[in-house]
Amino acid sequence: MNPILSALPTTVFEVMSQLARETGAVNLGQGFPDDPGPLDVRRKAAEAVVDGWNQYPPMMGLPELREAAAKHYKHWQGLDLDPNSEIMVTSGATEAIAGALMALITPGDEVVLFEPMYDAYLPLVRRAGGIPKFVTLTPPHFGLTEEALARAFSPKTKVVLFNNPLNPTATIFGKADLDLLADFCVRHDAIAICDEVWEHVVFDGHRHASVLGRPDMRERTVKISSAGKIFSLTGWKVGLVMAAPAIMRVLSKAHQFLTFTTPPNLQAAVAFGLGKEDGYYEGMRADFQRSRDRFAAGLRDLGFAVLPSAGTYFLNVDIAPLGESDDVDFCRRLVTENGVAAIPVSAFYAEGAVKNVVRFCFAKRDATLDAALERLAARRPR
Repeated sequence: MNPILSALPTTVFEVMSQLARETGAVNLGQGFPDDPGPLDVRRKAAEAVVDGWNQYPPMMGLPELREAAAKHYKHWQGLDLDPNSEIMVTSGATEAIAGALMALITPGDEVVLFEPMYDAYLPLVRRAGGIPKFVTLTPPHFGLTEEALARAFSPKTKVVLFNNPLNPTATIFGKADLDLLADFCVRHDAIAICDEVWEHVVFDGHRHASVLGRPDMRERTVKISSAGKIFSLTGWKVGLVMAAPAIMRVLSKAHQFLTFTTPPNLQAAVAFGLGKEDGYYEGMRADFQRSRDRFAAGLRDLGFAVLPSAGTYFLNVDIAPLGESDDVDFCRRLVTENGVAAIPVSAFYAEGAVKNVVRFCFAKRDATLDAALERLAARRPR
């Protein structure tokens, strides 16, 4: 057995989801919406199965999807991308991240990771032979500092794996953060793998800016996006990878020997969706923002200290004012005693875990959120 994978414990996400099933809890732990996703995009996928091509599509992805992606990112983020040499379709963003790490790391290379982080990052880095170097971010703002980056970067730094907007903290890194990160990448000749799957799920007037668009980063950035997050269709697993041709040639080799391709009907539907009018994206964000505000107000009414949420499907609370100091124990009691599943944010750290923050998913129907709030109202203080 491979020791890196066989030694991994059962994740807290599996534990909480299992407890939610066993107890009939309202599951606000796992990050997916109640909504089935835009009907016209789903219909396009169904039509493409019946009437379209169901054999192998091109390895790099359907030309119509790559062209749609180039137009989409030119419109929304001002990026000039060649659909033929700088855009690739993968079977989800996690495949794209795994492939990028396999393609760019040689054993012993150092990889800068920002914790709290998506749980797949660390095992994928280690499996690729990378040596993780952590930048620990702390609440309530989870911002970057020059001092923290200076401790993590070294002459051995090969890759930086950067998530913006950041899951699980629901924060957005601004221009100053991106400029600081770009400066360190250029200074250390490092490549930034940018997990930007939440780029459209941003609130309060924010508009996503990609590291790919920063000065001097065009030739050293891998941008990764997810149709599952753009269209609230998390089960579709259609990823988009963007990089300069020299990098893309290597990324495509990893993709070729991982999944090779992605269902063509889903690709056709995503191509259609990327061309939707701005009103779809604005309406989607407004709907999620309304759910965020509704749930945040309910939590505050119950005495929870709610942390800012600028994007993603998530809202975090600080449990320290409640007299709580162990987020894992708190979440176990919450699901078993109150019937609400949440996720302890300490699970997203490898070092220096913050133990007083708990994450809820608010991308749910009003009835689901109201049921959770009703159960939380019965929570017994310690």
